[in-house]
Amino acid sequence: MRSPDKKDKQFVWHPYTQMKDWVQQSNKVISKGDGFHIIDSDGNRYLDGIASMWCNVWGHGQNEVSDAMIDQIKKLQHSTLFGLTNEPSVNLAEKLLKLAKGMDRVFYTDNGSTAIEVALKMALQYYANIGKPEKNQFISIENGYHGDTAAAMSVGYIKKYFGAYKPLLTPVFRLPSPLFNNRSKKKSKYNGKKDSIDSLDKCIEKTEYIFKRYSKRCCALVMESGAQIAGGVIIYPQSYQKRIADLCQKYEVLLILDEIATGFGRLGNMVEYIAQNSVPDLVCFGKALTAGYFPLAVTLTTNKIYESFLGEYSENKQLYHGHTFTGNPIGCATAIANIGKYQSQNLIQQIRENSKHISNRLKELESSNIIADIRHKGLLTGIELKKNGKSIEILKGGQRLNYFVMKESLKRGVFLRPLGNILMFIPPLAINKKDLDKIIDVQFKIIEMIESKV
Repeated sequence: MRSPDKKDKQFVWHPYTQMKDWVQQSNKVISKGDGFHIIDSDGNRYLDGIASMWCNVWGHGQNEVSDAMIDQIKKLQHSTLFGLTNEPSVNLAEKLLKLAKGMDRVFYTDNGSTAIEVALKMALQYYANIGKPEKNQFISIENGYHGDTAAAMSVGYIKKYFGAYKPLLTPVFRLPSPLFNNRSKKKSKYNGKKDSIDSLDKCIEKTEYIFKRYSKRCCALVMESGAQIAGGVIIYPQSYQKRIADLCQKYEVLLILDEIATGFGRLGNMVEYIAQNSVPDLVCFGKALTAGYFPLAVTLTTNKIYESFLGEYSENKQLYHGHTFTGNPIGCATAIANIGKYQSQNLIQQIRENSKHISNRLKELESSNIIADIRHKGLLTGIELKKNGKSIEILKGGQRLNYFVMKESLKRGVFLRPLGNILMFIPPLAINKKDLDKIIDVQFKIIEMIESKV
């Protein structure tokens, strides 16, 4: 197979990318992977500092997970779940329900956005099925992100991303986001524990006010579990998610948790809602579910929700949702092997040790005068850049920050992709300390360079 030339590269329309700039900025064609490196068509190696869009666990190469995929391909590549089932889908469901305490049923989809769509449809139809069709609206949290399909954009509305699509979207009641700065510097928004507690209390007060006014019209609240990532790397303060869960119970609003990006170890816990002490009515997993090797996502729910869909065929209570590749046996076999490798490698403990290492390394940035805040948990880090209170997005000479970071990181053998004025590193979950340190070193070097360019 020949390597694509410059003209070929222009045929692909890339996601979240200004294509006018793409050929001049990155234009790398990745041809293979090796460990935690990706390798371009010219043989250049780059450490993957964003885990292939937050999903890669084990890096690249042959392991138990890829072996399981190969074995399954030899036996059964695909078989529909429309009227049939397959062994891997049954076996994976059993494993997921052992991990996700409080859940009883598993519905398969092929990506995170559609897993959210399923959860929304389940919540909406649940109340219709039990005779409360008036509960047909949703509550979500400002700065939340839940995917790029229409209903997912509605509940995870970020104007910069989705403003052009607003005519497609449905109205949603929005709660204040719990944005708390973690650095105790004068320029930080919150200085000290008491201020954070007071601010959390105010956030919950505003949240309950919305519940009081609108809960009778709302079927569910949708929120990311543990942290908001695409909305700005916002780590929830302690007890926030539990208090939200309690309000959902108090006001009879279903709780939908999105663990597509935050579950399976990203924040240091296999199932984040268990650590947050906030069992939901529905929860979605994706990304690291298959270690990034296969497109698969799931929506889990309780028997309470599931049983409302049971009835005579003529009652029309069944869930009308499905995909061609729902419960694909290759994807399910991949996820089964991936979960087994988490357990045999004691991966969650390794993530927690690496998280402590990151915390220690982040102290090296305390003297920087362009860092407004550092937000970190598990293997998720966001470094917010500001100067004189204004977000840094354009550097001297008119160069965009995100282009500069990608270009300079690639020069140094690392791939980094910022989120606006927030520098992120979100590495593969099983990364070793040597490779992790290289990613951190390159990130810190780039911050030094940015300081001289603002």
